Amino acid sequence: MKQFLALLNARNLRIGVILVPWVLAALYLIVFASDRYVVESIVAVRQNGGESSIGINLNSLLGSSVGSTQEDEQLLRAHVLSMDMLRKLDEELDLRTAFSAPRADFVFRLAADATQEEFLAYYRKRVDVEVDHDSGLVSIRTQAFTPELAEALNRGILKISEQFINESSHRLAREQMSFAQSELEKARGDVTKARDRLLAFQNEHGILDPMAQVAGASGLTVQLQAQLARQEAELKGLLSYLNENAPQVQTLRAAIAGTRAQLEAESRRGISVSGADNGLNVLAGNYQQLLGELEFAQDAYKLALAGVESARVEATRKLKSLILVDSPRLPEAAQYPRRAYTLFALFVALGLLYGIVRLIVATIEDHLE
Repeated sequence: MKQFLALLNARNLRIGVILVPWVLAALYLIVFASDRYVVESIVAVRQNGGESSIGINLNSLLGSSVGSTQEDEQLLRAHVLSMDMLRKLDEELDLRTAFSAPRADFVFRLAADATQEEFLAYYRKRVDVEVDHDSGLVSIRTQAFTPELAEALNRGILKISEQFINESSHRLAREQMSFAQSELEKARGDVTKARDRLLAFQNEHGILDPMAQVAGASGLTVQLQAQLARQEAELKGLLSYLNENAPQVQTLRAAIAGTRAQLEAESRRGISVSGADNGLNVLAGNYQQLLGELEFAQDAYKLALAGVESARVEATRKLKSLILVDSPRLPEAAQYPRRAYTLFALFVALGLLYGIVRLIVATIEDHLE
């Protein structure tokens, strides 16, 4: 144990804990590490006719987040980091080959035989999407081994994302309009069927408006009843001074019989007897039902027509687009690796580790003595 502790003297510890790791890290950073360039763009999802994602409003003055676009921002972020996005970018930019190109940088390059899942995990480490819920802005940062690829990758993401946002909102608008149009077609068909049933009823019975005929028949019945009452009163007056065989009495009795017969005929025509369906009351009831169905269908059609217009306006208002706030630019200098900063931070960390190890060794030596 003492021999082992003797090997852990200050000089050997400085060499093993500080010098060797620091030299290896410096060798990698200076000789093997490839430069990595970063391109950033800022976008926002805006809804037509709605509140802007950017601007001064009551919510921003109160310090609250823009809730109307948070779902769109998260949807955009998920799509940027999705496998579908990676496949489209790989088809356009051949990312698999580009990410595995720096053969010397064995730490940050993509393995040539990487699986689909490994490729996606590598892509997500090279693409960073940050959502600012307060302002509604989405920051997209892309990282590549060449400035041209970093810019092309960022622009490719923006192009595909814009297509995704536009297509998503247009698809929802088309579905909304399609539903409204289907309801309108259904309502139009109901109006046609109700009108056809009403016309068929009128043609079958040879009557235009049974309600009007019922009203006319009722008026005629009242007139006949009044006439009959007058004739009967006149007959009583004649019988007070004439006998039954008087010509005036016979003539008036014949007129009363005619009026009563006409009144009975009108009553039979206006009211169905023994379940017959040709009475004016039955025809008027059936006609009123058919007319009510037609009016109801017409009202439903008017509502459906208004619904189509409302759906068109609402669908137009809900169309969304991707607004480019800060466009990607070709970087002039590599952002990674930060060699001087990394080596300095590593030296400080190794120095702390050296101090901890020295303290442990000194404690063990004290206990052995």
